[in-house]
Amino acid sequence: MRLLVPATILAIAGVAAARADQIDYNQLIATEGLAGAEDSLAALPAPTPSDDFALGGVRFLRAAELALQTRYAVNMTGMAEQSGLPFLRLPIGENPDAEPFEPAMVAQLFEDALVTLEASREALDRIGDDDAVAVVIDTAVLWFDINSNGTRDAGEGLFEVAGGDLNRALAGGFTPPVVRFDTADAAWLSAYAHLLSGMSETILALDPTTAIARVLDSAAAMETLGQGMQQRGWVTGDDAMWVDLIAIFIHAIEGQPDADRSRAAHAHFLDVIEDNQVFWSRVAAETDNDREWIPNKSQTSALPITFPPETGDLWRQVLADADAMLRGEQLIPHWRLRGDAGIDLAALMQNPPEIDIIGLFQGETILPYAQVGRRIDGQSLRQFEDLLGGDALLFAVILN
Repeated sequence: MRLLVPATILAIAGVAAARADQIDYNQLIATEGLAGAEDSLAALPAPTPSDDFALGGVRFLRAAELALQTRYAVNMTGMAEQSGLPFLRLPIGENPDAEPFEPAMVAQLFEDALVTLEASREALDRIGDDDAVAVVIDTAVLWFDINSNGTRDAGEGLFEVAGGDLNRALAGGFTPPVVRFDTADAAWLSAYAHLLSGMSETILALDPTTAIARVLDSAAAMETLGQGMQQRGWVTGDDAMWVDLIAIFIHAIEGQPDADRSRAAHAHFLDVIEDNQVFWSRVAAETDNDREWIPNKSQTSALPITFPPETGDLWRQVLADADAMLRGEQLIPHWRLRGDAGIDLAALMQNPPEIDIIGLFQGETILPYAQVGRRIDGQSLRQFEDLLGGDALLFAVILN
């Protein structure tokens, strides 16, 4: 008994100390930035499930930050932003002391993103169904150190950089919400990391470096001819940028894709569906209603948008169709194929053909992947669009 009392006191004191020593994730990110926050969270000797979520989230954002820093260093702006590709489409300011751009930098940017996104998933995968996650984040404190100077400058806030779609959807702008991320959201974030990884692998499978070099070298050579003379013709200014961008896409798409990267992309896209299934099953079991990210039918989102009660059920139907399509159980329509004939996407991504644009449109290139079966009809997606109207794309981006 004499030993039990002091032991009990020590135990209570230890719990109190642990609670007093809980990490303020908002303060950590606001003061140390994403890089410093990652170092601090990764060094924890005994991380909690909430710590693992915070680390996974910081690494997810860090993938974007590293890409933005790479772009800022060489002024990878106009054409990159107009490409619509992940990481490249995010707006950044001009660097007055930019270094020379090299075509290989784009591929390296996506290579680096793959490494950081994998590290993000590694932390998130440690969180199971029975783990309690409660990470309250004031999204106003999230920022990207785009110019790598260690301090938050104008234009570096999360929603200043990545909130364009949400900002445009909400008249008059919005106040960045405070969100309480929970166990379900770990699966949602892992799904998003897989989605960006799959898109990165797809881009790398098409060898963007050669395409970029071809277009930029030829454009530069032609610019040197007739320098100092007035430009004439119907393609001038920004029009020329669009011509070059289209040329890059065509050169990148045509040719033999890297089969290993295509298969890796395919695996990531399947994992997106799997993680989303985990997410929605966890969300459906929630009984609280506390600053939710994506709510169930009985909850309210912290985001300043309304999720109709049917949102989750309809989106799961969209995901089920996507899963069937990725597994070759539902076929993709092609204008030449009638009835129940279509293209087996799984076979195509596992063993991609040498691609040419005309062959894709005419059908010769994808003939080996054409078969008779169950063709996807798009009904679930139409129902989702009917529910959300003009906001369907915004919700699709949020839900992934």
